[in-house]
Amino acid sequence: MSTCRADHSPDLDGSDSRKVMVGQSFFIHLWEDRTRGEQWVPSYDTGGLALLSDEFLRIASNNAVENGQRIFEFKAAQPGVYQLIFEKRMGWKFTAEDRRLFRIEAGPPSRN
Repeated sequence: MSTCRADHSPDLDGSDSRKVMVGQSFFIHLWEDRTRGEQWVPSYDTGGLALLSDEFLRIASNNAVENGQRIFEFKAAQPGVYQLIFEKRMGWKFTAEDRRLFRIEAGPPSRN
């Protein structure tokens, strides 16, 4: 996985922004059609964000199509603003089919 971090990036304007607390997990849900060979590949700052789990929930159907929801669970390891970039890759292509950008603002844990 590659790493990237920035306080502001014009590439992320209009993206999905999330505010999270350090130590609490958050989820990203993306649709994937494995019959076509689709696979979401994340890129992020591994010093600031940790990938806890990566699961595929297949949607039941009466045909041989294998599509469903890919569920990524992350946790912020330290406060900061991070880019979380997902590229939809196809096994036979060199370029991404699609790209999703997330801006993650990780705040310090609450003191209760």
